Amino acid sequence: MNKIPQPHRGQLIDLYMASDSIPEYRESSKDNVDLVLTQRQLCDTESLLNGAFSPLTGFLDRENYTSVLKNMTLSDGTLWPIPIVLDVSAEFANTVEPGSKITLLDHENALVAAMIIDDVWEPDKQLEAKLVFGTDDINHPGVNQLLNHTEQFYLGGSLVGIEPPVHYDFIQHRYSPSRLREELQRRRWSKVIAFQTGNPLHQAQVELISAISKKEEANVVINPALGEDNPETIDNFSIVRCCEEVMSYLPEQTTLLALTTLATRYAGPREVLWHAIIKQNYGFSHMIAGAGHARVRLSNGEFAYADDAAWKLYQQHKTKLELKIIQAPEMVYNSDKTMYMVADEVREGQTILRMDNKTFYTRLSDGLEIPPWFSFPEVISRIIQAYPPKKERGITVFFTGLSGSGKSTLAKALTVKMLELGNRSVTLLDGDEVRQNLSSELGFSKTHRNLNVVRIGYVASEITKAGGIAICAPIAPYAETRSTVRGMIRKYGGFIEIHVSTPIETCEARDRKGLYAKARQGIIKEFTGISDPYEEPVKPELRIDTTNISAPEAVNSIILKLESQGYI
Repeated sequence: MNKIPQPHRGQLIDLYMASDSIPEYRESSKDNVDLVLTQRQLCDTESLLNGAFSPLTGFLDRENYTSVLKNMTLSDGTLWPIPIVLDVSAEFANTVEPGSKITLLDHENALVAAMIIDDVWEPDKQLEAKLVFGTDDINHPGVNQLLNHTEQFYLGGSLVGIEPPVHYDFIQHRYSPSRLREELQRRRWSKVIAFQTGNPLHQAQVELISAISKKEEANVVINPALGEDNPETIDNFSIVRCCEEVMSYLPEQTTLLALTTLATRYAGPREVLWHAIIKQNYGFSHMIAGAGHARVRLSNGEFAYADDAAWKLYQQHKTKLELKIIQAPEMVYNSDKTMYMVADEVREGQTILRMDNKTFYTRLSDGLEIPPWFSFPEVISRIIQAYPPKKERGITVFFTGLSGSGKSTLAKALTVKMLELGNRSVTLLDGDEVRQNLSSELGFSKTHRNLNVVRIGYVASEITKAGGIAICAPIAPYAETRSTVRGMIRKYGGFIEIHVSTPIETCEARDRKGLYAKARQGIIKEFTGISDPYEEPVKPELRIDTTNISAPEAVNSIILKLESQGYI
């Protein structure tokens, strides 16, 4: 009987300190600088601590980071294609130096790990984007995350685990690398195929899994990678519930559902190679990878990577891995034979049907029926619960523009109009009112203005999640903050950005309080449009110049936009 593959470089890393040492560390670490981790950082930290990222023993220092970018190896030549670094603000970076210790906390301020700093540096993110993702197009989600949502400085250093991050959901399906290896040994499974997914499984995937497992005479683990929710699809909870439903269509004795924690990078070929290393650390002997594995589109509509790019990269490096990648064929539905087949095996003249995820979610959004050949009724039911048609989803209408542009007037008028329609609850989050009731302690520095807008975004996201309509009207001058708010809300429903593009001359002429005049005289500091920039939206859903249009006319154009996008 074959043995489970060895971890990458032969040893499964376990960075957790002995339990009897934890009380002493808690006491000694009180003076350490604390860092509250983002969701992505927490995922990476968990994977470092439990050995999923073996042989790494912490976040990469500058030497290893540079080697990974240029060579896809650590500085000692070990295969490793993705940079694993801890990003921090310039303000935080100024509080640490090589040799200092910090404590890593989760969102509840629970101690997760201690880190000894080896390196602090400011990376060239443009270079990182081009080397890791092959592009600096911000339409690529990995590039967008790197360039717009990653902090300015990186920290490298070794970790010591204190307490594993706590998971309250699907505990029966969650596995660390060591626990999954133990489970595979208990079941006497050695030839095991990982099918990683970030989406619900439908009939094509189930047929593919069944065909490959029979051909390879191997067991299969359905292996959802849970990290950050993808706003383009559905939430992690629904993905797991859909996988649970699909398990009834797979052989019970030879199939297992096992969740792992992983923050996806969407790095195409490098991502596939990285996943292969991680799967080997979990004990898998094989992994299924298709042309769509980590596939993304660029702003020109083209795919970022060729269909065979990942396979070619694997062929170059496969001798450095024990795990074998199985190239997944495309499965299509042959309506003549009423069955799924490999696309290359379909005969000329036979009718085939296919539907990609984008088309699937578009049909769901529009409230259209999903054909029975595509998926399973239990899965569709679960997805519709999480991803209802647009007319039933919450939505945020986010006005942005200069002071005096007319955004507050339009927001109030739209609120009244939406209340008149009466099919959903409507909440107005006007900039001035939010300042008074939610952000009264904040000033008008860039940091405080950003915080005010993020607070508005948070409230709007909760309203949207509950199926209501949030109408927001802050100035929101900075593109990065607006992008953050869009990301917060898109997880739960629709986001319509409206740039009220009224020229500054018109705004100034309307200024009864003389704020623009005081700003020009230097009496009011950091005034948007005068002494502080307003970064105009590049691709808002709608632009409205209120110079020569009445509020009712403008609101009518907004209603038409909401109708055209299917929200009302």
